[in-house]
Amino acid sequence: MQHVKIDHYEKVRAIFDILHGKQEADLLIKNLNILDVHGETVYQGSILVYDKRIVALNPDEATVKVRQVFDGKGLYAIPGLIDAHLHFESQLANPTALAEAMVPCGTTTIYAECLDLLSAAGEDGVQAAKDLFRDYHKLPYRLYAFAPGKKTAASVTKAVLEMEPVIGLGEFEHFTYSSGSDDDFRKAAWVREKGGFLNGHWGVTALSDMVLNYLPAIGVSNNHDVWTGDDIEKSIRYGFPTHIKFGVGSNEVIKALLRSIVDRKFPTDNFMLCTDNISIERLQKMGHMDWIISLCADMGINPIKAIKMASYNTARSFHMDDQIGSLTPGRFADIVLTDSLSRINPLYVFKDGELIAEGGKLLRNADIDYSGMRTAGRPGLDDLTPQALDIVPLEISADGRQAKVLLFDVYGRGHAKFHQEIWVPFRDGKVVQEHDGNVLSRLCVVQRYADGKRHIVSGLFKGVNVNRGAVATFWPAPTPYFVVVGRDSEEMCHCLKQVDRYSGACIVTDDKVKKAVMPLEIHGVMADMTVDELTSSAAAIDAALEEMGNRNEGEPVVNKLLSLFISLHRFRFME
Repeated sequence: MQHVKIDHYEKVRAIFDILHGKQEADLLIKNLNILDVHGETVYQGSILVYDKRIVALNPDEATVKVRQVFDGKGLYAIPGLIDAHLHFESQLANPTALAEAMVPCGTTTIYAECLDLLSAAGEDGVQAAKDLFRDYHKLPYRLYAFAPGKKTAASVTKAVLEMEPVIGLGEFEHFTYSSGSDDDFRKAAWVREKGGFLNGHWGVTALSDMVLNYLPAIGVSNNHDVWTGDDIEKSIRYGFPTHIKFGVGSNEVIKALLRSIVDRKFPTDNFMLCTDNISIERLQKMGHMDWIISLCADMGINPIKAIKMASYNTARSFHMDDQIGSLTPGRFADIVLTDSLSRINPLYVFKDGELIAEGGKLLRNADIDYSGMRTAGRPGLDDLTPQALDIVPLEISADGRQAKVLLFDVYGRGHAKFHQEIWVPFRDGKVVQEHDGNVLSRLCVVQRYADGKRHIVSGLFKGVNVNRGAVATFWPAPTPYFVVVGRDSEEMCHCLKQVDRYSGACIVTDDKVKKAVMPLEIHGVMADMTVDELTSSAAAIDAALEEMGNRNEGEPVVNKLLSLFISLHRFRFME
């Protein structure tokens, strides 16, 4: 991680001289209520910073010399917050735009996956990683990344493992590791040889107990694939530091996980908090790790333990508690000042002893140009016909009046409710898009590049419902597929072909006229936009769909549609 030759003699001598008033420290933050994550107590005091690190607690102010004094005004000082697992290239925002939305929430460190972008880049995956990580040390947050454990060729993974700021191997694909993939064997062997970390996507809902032994047996470092209290119990029983994720899944799943921690009295030292995936809009409206800590407290978890789950526990899990995760001498001066511990309100955010965010605004960002990562579209739907998007019944009743079809539910991802088979009316050889008295839109999952017959899955859909027009988007990893929502096959086909002109995009059409467009031109997964441009673009899509009858709640529609690809892949709806 930016290995630079250091004159350690000069460093240790400087710290000695600072503590004896012979040399200036950089910053004194005084009048604080400091959280001690080790003793789980709060005490009044001050923090002395030199060369990006804390060098003293409660220094003798009559002795020390400092360049700058910051009055904490009695606020609580907590460690900079840490997201233990974030697909940071999959939030649609580039790394600097992500900083605009995330850092003011008090997040100073992320452990990041980059597998979707590198998979989308294909043969150019190694160069895409170099471009993505370029000048990473200039970002106003600490970035630790993982080489892709799935969706990419082993050769790409091996090359990325040698890059900074990569510290290990990202999540395995449980469908491949459980079948004895030689690529997976090689990837695991390489990271074991390097002594790096292995992220775990265990497959607890899909695999037998015998197969589940494999990941902990080869030394996988953690697991973030838990959906119920029983999943949590099994994960910690097998020795995994376990991530509780908040960016995906329904509210009922998230709250059920937290209730199980409280009700079943699982020791919170087992857990770290993460988002996995989260939209920029949610970051801006609800927050990041600050919001998650507050939700934990609302659900009955002790606030100090919740803060540890978003700081010290994660640092310790990745063997970095000597660098981050606590407000103690020798650690980086990543500090959040808040007026509450149970409802985190990041009034001031410091990274490396520098004030980088205040009152919800980022004060300094890196100037990194990602425009060179844009890619041109390569159309693949020229021969697609509207008829190919009609729902083909899985079964027709004996009397010919009902058809069995798939029903997808965007709010049910991560568990069995994501898809189910239902009976609906069948008239004049056509599926009637009604269920339980409600008229529903249709969802079509469409392969972009077909070698022979194009793979298409169609069904009814809960989550976006329009009475006219269509909305479509695209995701390239691990294989290029579109999703489109609408009621009329001709409109849906037209909308798909508009998206097909881009390397990636989300587009709304009505009567074959484009109403809103969000280009995702960085390898089809990321927008080369500022936060304001990105949120405006997402809002325009939501507004266009509202005019067409949709009533959206929660995440923007573009994020809801993109989250579908995770479940479509998980449940094997994409070839």
